[in-house]
Amino acid sequence: MQKTKFAAASLIRPMIETRLPDWVEPLWFMSKEEALLVAPQAEIGWFDMYDKAEMFQVISAATQLKWLNSIYAGVDGMPLEQLARQGTVVTNGTGINAITIAEYVVMAMLNIAKGYRNVMEAAQRQEWLLDSPGKVELYGSKALLLGYGAIGKLIEERLSAFNVDVTKVRRTPAEGCLTPNEWRGRLSEFDWVILAVPATPETDGMIGEAELSAMKPTASLINIARGSVVDQDALIAALGAKSIAAAWLDVTTPEPLPAGHPLWETPNAHISMHLSGRAQTLMFARSAERFLTNLARYKAGEPLAPQVDLSLGY
Repeated sequence: MQKTKFAAASLIRPMIETRLPDWVEPLWFMSKEEALLVAPQAEIGWFDMYDKAEMFQVISAATQLKWLNSIYAGVDGMPLEQLARQGTVVTNGTGINAITIAEYVVMAMLNIAKGYRNVMEAAQRQEWLLDSPGKVELYGSKALLLGYGAIGKLIEERLSAFNVDVTKVRRTPAEGCLTPNEWRGRLSEFDWVILAVPATPETDGMIGEAELSAMKPTASLINIARGSVVDQDALIAALGAKSIAAAWLDVTTPEPLPAGHPLWETPNAHISMHLSGRAQTLMFARSAERFLTNLARYKAGEPLAPQVDLSLGY
């Protein structure tokens, strides 16, 4: 019986190797060069790489690919047009990191609200503060949540426990949600603007000078989406002028943010180095379980989930 060739990084190998069925022939790789050698043979591929340009190159070489799996929720490092032409089914990591990223948003808001950076700096100086540098309560504040996928739903759930009034923005109309054409006119109402949208041409630069100018001077921006969603130069200018209070950036452009970049020197910019999804121990275990479940479905000719709409890019 001819086996189905499956190419994957050795990083995931300990999680799945002993659980692969007999009809699968694994092709493990440890580098981009090794991945480029096995990619053209693969019917199933798992080509996640930190360097998105290298990942794009490897996936582009996988011309026989019927199913591409990824731990990433975003697919901005993939040749989507080629995958669509090939009829490749793409499953992504939607929801895998949702819990820890939602928790990170709450942490970001509390850090800003309570001025906790100043508390830690005082502790490093061994200085005993007599008053709190932050006096904002989450209770009763208003948040605009752009993006209502797996992460957005968990953010809303957690903020409800703090009695934060959350207004959601969705691409598809729904009761109680704003549409992509409505939220800009309401920016001045919110204390928090939270970005949890996918990286697509439609969301590229969606927060720019006009949007930042429309926000309250006491409002803060939280970005756990992608750096490309924000005009970074406009944000630095807004933070410097204190036309908004603060920004918590788990994502930046570029990544890693180079030494000497102006964001590092902006006092009201909090940079968490794209660690939100990594602040857990279960990411690879959850991904492995999802992959193995989908592998059984693939063999049975059943639909795989969660499946990316290649025309939308998420």
